[in-house]
Amino acid sequence: MRFLKSSPRKSEDDLSTQSSLRSMDSCELFGSACSDYSDCEYCDERRRQIKKKYSPSDSYCSAMSRLETTPLLGVLATRPAYKSLGDSTDTLGPGEVSSDAVLSTYKKNFEKTVKNENKKQSSLVTIFSIWNTIMGSSLLTMAWGVERAGLPAALVLVAVMAALCLYTAYILISVNAYHGSDTCSVQALCRLLLGGWAEALAHVFSVLVLLGANIVYWILITNFFYFTVNYFIDLSVSNATEYNTTLLCPNQIVNESLMIPSPAEESRYWGLHTTAPLYTALIVFPLLNFRNVSFFTKFNSLGTLSVFYLLIFVTVKGYAWGINMGALWSETHAARNAAVLSGMLALSFYIHNIIIEIMSNNARQDKNGRDLTIAFVLVTITYTMVGAVFYVCFPLAKSCIEDNILNNFERHDVMTAVARVLLLFQVVTVYPLVAYMLRTEAAILLSLRDTPALMLLVNVCIVVMCILFACFCPNIGTIIRYTGALSGLVHVFALPAALHVRSLHLRGELAHWMTLLYCLLVLAGAANLLMQFFITDVDMRTYRTYGAITSLKQM
Repeated sequence: MRFLKSSPRKSEDDLSTQSSLRSMDSCELFGSACSDYSDCEYCDERRRQIKKKYSPSDSYCSAMSRLETTPLLGVLATRPAYKSLGDSTDTLGPGEVSSDAVLSTYKKNFEKTVKNENKKQSSLVTIFSIWNTIMGSSLLTMAWGVERAGLPAALVLVAVMAALCLYTAYILISVNAYHGSDTCSVQALCRLLLGGWAEALAHVFSVLVLLGANIVYWILITNFFYFTVNYFIDLSVSNATEYNTTLLCPNQIVNESLMIPSPAEESRYWGLHTTAPLYTALIVFPLLNFRNVSFFTKFNSLGTLSVFYLLIFVTVKGYAWGINMGALWSETHAARNAAVLSGMLALSFYIHNIIIEIMSNNARQDKNGRDLTIAFVLVTITYTMVGAVFYVCFPLAKSCIEDNILNNFERHDVMTAVARVLLLFQVVTVYPLVAYMLRTEAAILLSLRDTPALMLLVNVCIVVMCILFACFCPNIGTIIRYTGALSGLVHVFALPAALHVRSLHLRGELAHWMTLLYCLLVLAGAANLLMQFFITDVDMRTYRTYGAITSLKQM
């Protein structure tokens, strides 16, 4: 694959349809003497000029603007709008795009054969696609977020963040209806309505989301790989051995009355936060250097299976434990710690980069608002079920809940072992696709050619960064909340608000109270990000970093 350099601002993205050309005309002619920009002779001439200026690289950039999501674990999601080439999805990650569709879109654009297929899907399929796209690894961390915020505040936050994310996602659909097309993207709208700086901003923060997704994926791969290997090693030692399958409280000893199993001493050659990340590199790094990553798309259906298994897992465990309220309502939580959950939720409900493409494939365009609302309600119910049920039923002190709920179970628990094996295989097959999108996006932003040397260099940088995080900051909850708050400020709050204000202004419908409302929306996103730096992490997370450093010194 070869990237062609193009002039930064002199070329327009190919939006593939006449409607997108009209959008570009309308953007450039606002403020001109022409009142009917879709029919005036000037615009006809302008369209002819634009058609002559298109190049393969422009078409590629337009395709890339439709490929960014992440996750966190956000996930490669169903993208039926990408020519409906794949129905299977991966649902473990933070921003998620159908990999079959991604690769096919790249190929079609480079071949200069953009086909405008009109195959649509029903409302039911659209709703399920959105649900499947948003669902991700946040399921593993939701109970931890509920514990940090407290149950009452958590229930309110989930509802409020779901409503805000639903509203801003609908804003993007509405703006696209006026100024875009079925093949348009958020990045293209930013360029048309706000300028090149907004498009660049959208791309940069998409790279940050993809980078955060890569790091979280790596930590999860290391975790699942380590405990899966230990499980099978213990099975091979003696089938007659009886192992303890009680719950664990890895972070802290809450009080002496709890029967908390002491963790086994790690070997200097086999440690979760010391050598396991390096062994993971031996497995994953060769997969990153495949020039053709389409092979990994065959396993995307594991994402849906993983989500359903986690739902069954939490339901079965909760039923076995029963309700353990205890001092639930008397526990105190610092108000600022609620930002832990709000930061996570900004990424957990993150679908804004691809919502236009997904909804444009809905057969009932007049029902887009209804279908989007139903999908967000289903997502909210799923997150609430996993987070609140696990939190309420968890029999130990609630502060024992880990940011990966599987870490609360002894490694010989059969259901936990099955979950880890399933998730390990899924994440290993997804990781090369996420790294591929990150590498490609970075190459386009920096106007670099996709040479084997560049691919190797970028892959090494990604792996080194992921290893460092896995060794010294293996806290996926912390990474998710920072990534979510940062990307949410731009993609969930700022850009949708700015696009809608600009659209209303161009249509002469902007009122002062609307401007104030959207300013408050952006300030809410900024406050969410700012609060992340005032969280009191007193749950002994630093113990792990200290342990990793100590173990490395002993080697």
